[in-house]
Amino acid sequence: MALPPISRQVHMKQDDSSHRPVIIIGAGAAGLTAAIYAARASLKPLVIRGPEPGGQLATTTLVENYPGFIKGILGPELMQNFEAQAARFGTDFVDGYVTAVDFSDRPFRLTVDGDRLFLADTVIVATGASPRFLGLVNERRLLGRGVSTCATCDGPFYRDQVTAVVGGGDAALENALALSRFAKEIVLIHRRNRLRASKIMQHKAKSQPKISFIWNAQVIDVLGEDEVEGLLVKHLKSGETSTLAAKGLFLAIGHQPNTEVFQDWLQLDQKGYIRLQPGSTATSVEGVFACGDVHDNRYRQAVTAAGNGCRAAIDAERWLHEQH
Repeated sequence: MALPPISRQVHMKQDDSSHRPVIIIGAGAAGLTAAIYAARASLKPLVIRGPEPGGQLATTTLVENYPGFIKGILGPELMQNFEAQAARFGTDFVDGYVTAVDFSDRPFRLTVDGDRLFLADTVIVATGASPRFLGLVNERRLLGRGVSTCATCDGPFYRDQVTAVVGGGDAALENALALSRFAKEIVLIHRRNRLRASKIMQHKAKSQPKISFIWNAQVIDVLGEDEVEGLLVKHLKSGETSTLAAKGLFLAIGHQPNTEVFQDWLQLDQKGYIRLQPGSTATSVEGVFACGDVHDNRYRQAVTAAGNGCRAAIDAERWLHEQH
């Protein structure tokens, strides 16, 4: 089933010297929720959509765990609803990618696509995190149609099916254990002969009879036309290949926070996620806030991202009020 595209309509004509009380970088669940709250507070926010409007939900089929949708809703449709609601309250949008920032003084300076300058009294960073992929053509083509990066989100779709998980860390075992509540069988494929995961997670996974392991192996192709029907697996020691009949492939080889442009300005943790002030969405730069997966490497859910977007907008509004 083809996914409806996220709208890329630009709601305004933007000049290069635009100055806004709030600019939000990113248009996923966190950024768009921040926009709704900021717009309702009459802050006239501008959202810079970035390379993936809608965030990771734009590549998801049916979302069944977002509150309020009894029968579920398509991920792109949910994000279109978020955007339309933000626009209704006065949010403006511009397409483009933030290629440079200057947080040395206010107003903050944001460069989009290398040649457009935007000024902001406050900035909310909601650029998210990108799941790491294997680099296979069919992996991307079948994303949302059997290929997933979130067992918590998509596990119920694979009830009584055979699924596979790629990875060897805690995230991979968490995915496998989450799938064990639904799938008939989970095959964990790891390129080494031992796991990197914590001992307690290893014990839990190895004690689960539904989970089996293929060691020293890697997935080299995803099979299927309209949905995943199997995996081509290369066994690294022998060089031989085999086919695994599976309806789902769950990738758990890590996420990469989209923070490269902020590295010289914001305090990041060892994995590159933005560090926040305790009990706040404030970053290490006064007047710059962050929300969603760009700082949250634990939950990574649409509903938690939206909640963080709400907090960031309220924090930004209060900070602006304190400046006057």
